[in-house]
Amino acid sequence: MDHTSVTFDSAGLRIAAHLHLPDTPAAGPLPALVVGHPGTGVKEQTSGSYARRMAEHGFVALAFDAAYQGESEGLPRGLEDPAQRVEDFKAAVSFLGTRDEVDADRIGLLGICASGGYSLAAAGGDHRVRAVATVSGVDVARQFRFGADGTQDPAVFQSLLDAAARARSAAARGEDPGAMTMFPETAEEAAALGGEHGVEGFEYYCTPRGEHERSAKSLAWESIDKLASFDAFHAVPLIGPRPLLQVIGGRAVTSWMAVDVHQRATGPKELHRIEGASHVDLYDKKEYTDRAVDKLADFYATHLGKGL
Repeated sequence: MDHTSVTFDSAGLRIAAHLHLPDTPAAGPLPALVVGHPGTGVKEQTSGSYARRMAEHGFVALAFDAAYQGESEGLPRGLEDPAQRVEDFKAAVSFLGTRDEVDADRIGLLGICASGGYSLAAAGGDHRVRAVATVSGVDVARQFRFGADGTQDPAVFQSLLDAAARARSAAARGEDPGAMTMFPETAEEAAALGGEHGVEGFEYYCTPRGEHERSAKSLAWESIDKLASFDAFHAVPLIGPRPLLQVIGGRAVTSWMAVDVHQRATGPKELHRIEGASHVDLYDKKEYTDRAVDKLADFYATHLGKGL
C-alpha cells in the first residue's frame, strides 16, 4: 500500500507526514486517524507501520514526524518540546479536516509510546478528536523523571537538569551546548543501563531490526528542563465522555503509567493487555502487532464508524 508525502503547519513549523489511504476507492469521506511516533522515532518506523495497517482496515491514517525531528522543520534538531508535540497532534487534526477524503467529524488519535502521552494531552483539549487510543503509551516526562519502571533514583533526573542548565549557559556564551546521547554504543551497555527494556530499545533503534537514518540518536539538552514540568496525564479526565483504549504488553515495564491513566479516565475506557509482549514488542513483532491492530480496528470502527 502506497502513501502520499504531505506537509502541514504546526505553530509556524512545516511538519512532514505520510498520508495512508485505503486501496479501495471510497464512496464518500472516511474516518481518519492521526498516528504519532515514539520518542526519537520517525514516521518510517512503527507509526508508519500502524498507519499502513489502519489504512488496510479502511481508515485514512496520517503518520507524521514531530517538529524538530525527522523531516520536519525546527531548530535545534532533536528538541523534545512537549507543548509543541501536543500542538503537532492538533495541527494534524486540522490538516485532516481539510482533506476531501476525510470526514472531519470522525477523527481519532493513535499515539505510540511517548506519543501516547502526547495524544492524551491533545485529546483532552481538542473536542474535534472523537476517540483516542495508545499502544505502549507513556508520559515521556514521567519516564525521564522516574525511569521506565518507575523506580529510578531521583538523583538521576537531578543530574540531567544540572547538565541541561550547563548547556543553556554554554549556548548563551556562544559555545556548543552539545546534546544528550540517547543510546549507548553496545547492547551490553544498554543492558547495564536499562536492563531488558534498555536492550530492546537499543535493538529497535540501533540495529537493522528497526533503525532509520533520521531517527534521533540524541536530544537537545533543553528538552530536559522542558520535560521537567510537563504532565501528559493532567488532561485525561477531560477526554470523557469520549472513549479511550490503551493497548499494553503484558510484560511491559512501562505499564504502570497506563494503569495511572486508566484510573484517571472518566469516560468509556479499556486497558487491553497483550500477554507475552513487552513494551517494544508492540512496535514491530507481528505476533503481537497483529493482535494490537485488530483491537484498534474494532475500537475505531465502533466509535468512529467503519471505513470501507
